[in-house]
Amino acid sequence: MKPNFCLRLRVFNLNCWDIPYVSKHRADRVKRLGDFLNVESFDLALLEEVWSEQDFQYLRQKLSLTYPAAHYFRSGIIGSGLCVFSKHPFQEIIQHVYTLNGYPYMIHHGDWFCGKAVGLLVLHLSGLVLNVYVTHLHAEYSRQKDIYLAHRVAQAWELAQFIHHTSKTADVVLLCGDLNMHPKDLGCCLLKEWTGLRDAYLETQDFKGSEDGCTMVPMNCYVSQQDLGPFPLGIRIDYVLYKAVSGFCINCKTLRTTTGHDPHNGTPLSDHEALMATLYVRHSPPQQDPSPVQGPPERSSLINVLREAWTELGLGIAQARWWATLAGYVIGLGLIFLALLCILAAGEGAREMAVMLWTPNVGLVLGAGAVYLFHMQEAKGLCRAQSELQHVLGRARETQDLCSEPQLAPLLAAGGQS
Repeated sequence: MKPNFCLRLRVFNLNCWDIPYVSKHRADRVKRLGDFLNVESFDLALLEEVWSEQDFQYLRQKLSLTYPAAHYFRSGIIGSGLCVFSKHPFQEIIQHVYTLNGYPYMIHHGDWFCGKAVGLLVLHLSGLVLNVYVTHLHAEYSRQKDIYLAHRVAQAWELAQFIHHTSKTADVVLLCGDLNMHPKDLGCCLLKEWTGLRDAYLETQDFKGSEDGCTMVPMNCYVSQQDLGPFPLGIRIDYVLYKAVSGFCINCKTLRTTTGHDPHNGTPLSDHEALMATLYVRHSPPQQDPSPVQGPPERSSLINVLREAWTELGLGIAQARWWATLAGYVIGLGLIFLALLCILAAGEGAREMAVMLWTPNVGLVLGAGAVYLFHMQEAKGLCRAQSELQHVLGRARETQDLCSEPQLAPLLAAGGQS
């Protein structure tokens, strides 16, 4: 690889809002998306919420000449909704489904049925190893009372750990997707602090698009004020994040977003705005390593975020155990009532009433049993993530107690950069 090596990457990301029988003008929007991607000819196009495999196959055929490599990540009942189109061949493909993803009985939200996941594609470009990740985290349905906060924090930590452990041999890491988190939300800070990923919107030399980089804006005709909640000017929940390891540096020269309409004919491609980034990867002399060992301020910031995440997961564990305990009491009472019904059915007087109450009571016991099992599984999933955080924080405290601060740097640097 030449010392003056320079690689340009043009990246497109969009949450397509492609839900069969629900999303408005779905077929027309998918067609225009294909036309747009063919015209722009990006190196990579990463899409979320493509919940119709037929639409993926349509796009795959339509984009086959411009993007010969394509992959659809399948998971859950409905599917992850994630897919990638690329000019360059994939060397490896890996998928990881998040352990926690909402509640099956919240049918109107539907996240549990999707099997939200992170997909990884490894590309070799001019001797450079590029790890490309695409993901979609659990939605936030209420800013004031977010019952999914612990799940989203757990997903963010799981995503950060997945990136950390799969990118050790990568030269460049790129993450795109709908994180469903604002830039300063706990999960977003946890992800960026632990992985060392940088935000294209904050790093770009040239930004053009929606105000404050928002990716859900009121100008979009598919977005309602209810979607924006207490943020009437818009929200930024879709991201292009990246980093390079020692020997390379990466920067975002330009970042564009759509602004509530298709750039060509004035109608939106989705209820989200598209992100279009132009990235440059170059050799970096050792003294200009873009990912240096973290200094004291950075270490302190990381530890604070880890502690806050540990606390939030603890609240989620307590809530999950409360629901499991409640379901356990319902199961116990239901079994006692079933025993009484059996006694009544053995007699003559109340046999008909006992038979009538038998079926609904059995249904109640089975339903409570399902709730108990689910929330016990939820508690264990949250405990797993919390124990990982506890391990990191424990090592940090041990180092601080020994007053050997230099030993803390390699520990946190290992998490902050691969």
